[in-house]
Amino acid sequence: MTTKPYLTGHYTPAVDEITATGLTVEGHLPPELNGRLVRNSHNPKPGVTPTHWFKGSGMVHGIRLRSGRAEWYRNRWVRTPALDGAPYMTEHGPDLTASVAGTHVIEHAGRLLALCEANFPFELDAELETVGAYDFDGKLRSAMTAHPKTDPVTGELHFFGSSPFPPYLLYYVADAKGRIVHSAEIPGATASLKHDFAITRHHVVFIEGSVTFDPAEHSGIPYGWSDAQPSRIGVMPRTADGATRIRWFDIEPGNMLHAANAYEDAQGRIVLEGPTVDREGFQLSWNWWVGAPGRGTEPNTRSYTRRWVVDLAQGRLDEQTIDDLAVEFPTLNEDYLGAENRYTYAISFPDQDGYGGYGVVKYDRATGARRVHQAGDARLPSEAVFVPAEGAANEDDGYLLTVISDLKQDASQLLVLDAAGLDRIATVHLPRRVTGGIHGSWIPDTADQ
Repeated sequence: MTTKPYLTGHYTPAVDEITATGLTVEGHLPPELNGRLVRNSHNPKPGVTPTHWFKGSGMVHGIRLRSGRAEWYRNRWVRTPALDGAPYMTEHGPDLTASVAGTHVIEHAGRLLALCEANFPFELDAELETVGAYDFDGKLRSAMTAHPKTDPVTGELHFFGSSPFPPYLLYYVADAKGRIVHSAEIPGATASLKHDFAITRHHVVFIEGSVTFDPAEHSGIPYGWSDAQPSRIGVMPRTADGATRIRWFDIEPGNMLHAANAYEDAQGRIVLEGPTVDREGFQLSWNWWVGAPGRGTEPNTRSYTRRWVVDLAQGRLDEQTIDDLAVEFPTLNEDYLGAENRYTYAISFPDQDGYGGYGVVKYDRATGARRVHQAGDARLPSEAVFVPAEGAANEDDGYLLTVISDLKQDASQLLVLDAAGLDRIATVHLPRRVTGGIHGSWIPDTADQ
């Protein structure tokens, strides 16, 4: 049998859990970087071959920085029922605790949460050991997206739960203390796959693409491209009655997994950006994710940044592809989440013709300029996490943290890049090659750590 692509190369799973201390540093770690970089990956246990990349059990990798030192690296499987083979579907319906917990890691209200969009979050402790499933004290009544948004002004956590069956879309807000204070069913939603969304200062922006529930798909992820599924953007006011006032706008067929940001411009229009694939790009990516023939060489193919501008007053929408470089995993200085940002970052991949290569990309939205830090041959960077510099005066005063998977050296490093110029500031050598992963977060120290 042909080896699945997500069990080879950069995505070869780690076979054990380790802890290493006193990591070697080249260059000089900024002493203000006090905290943990925690990122997630799909990492099935030895001997397990999942039917889809997204079905691989979650493994979190953490790197602890303090006072210019790299104190430790550790990796841990998220110990959910699914890790030991518990099924998602039971005779009583879906088990929301049977999660792979392999998509993202965030912190909110002092809780570190490993996320997978089909299930409850799983809480981890400061050393990445599993605490257990977390349902917001019983207030979460659905699965939770792996891409919640923390409002930098209010501290609220905005998130949703989606399902291929009614209710298709539920929206939640948790306050800065972690208490769910609002929830609503969103009218007009469909069974379209909803992986990410966006918030602005006054609106919530949902994205429904051309990928929707497909009961004929047997990979364990029952979704597929459908020309009959309308692609739409839903714009909902951030008010108590916002769900009743949502407006849906048709867009060109496509599928956007990750939103870069959204905001209201000076004219009050909603501007949304993010990497998007067409039908061919989705199929090439899907075939990689399931290990089928006719796949791309990377987990995402033909993924180009697209911009939508929604004029609520005129009731119309404009859209365009704004870059021809294949990218994914967009990030930004999250102090600007929901507001107009000048800079966006992403990871570049070689496209189906070999153009582009692996790198960390910086976009200047004011000038249209694009700068790339080339990672090097066979060196795959992880999602670049922005950390603001102490006393930052400009939006790009800060650092980008990315973990490199180096196939030629069978090794990994944490790179600390200057977010302004993308120059390398420091390299932390890790004790193993870290599996190519999905998403993660910088968890800054608090006063009691």
